[in-house]
Amino acid sequence: MGKIIWAPSALKDMESIARFIERDSIDQSSLFVTRIIEMTDRLEDFPQSGRVIPEINDDHCREVIYGAYRVMYRIAEDEIWITGVIHGARNWHPG
Repeated sequence: MGKIIWAPSALKDMESIARFIERDSIDQSSLFVTRIIEMTDRLEDFPQSGRVIPEINDDHCREVIYGAYRVMYRIAEDEIWITGVIHGARNWHPG
């Protein structure tokens, strides 16, 4: 079982997305954040459940999909680092 740790960059991503959704609906924004947190909490028990990030192709760098968003994470020993939350239509490349 791994401990979930949110990288500052992922927290910033979540804050930006929540603010964007909030412009239309505070309730939907709150629901989005809640569902992402629930999804990532499950990674504590099932860290390998996400797919390998195609752009990286490293077994330790994975992602789970929620709606149009990619929740990226890295498995490091007994920690799961949530590293980013991005829209799937975004042209993303590893930094």
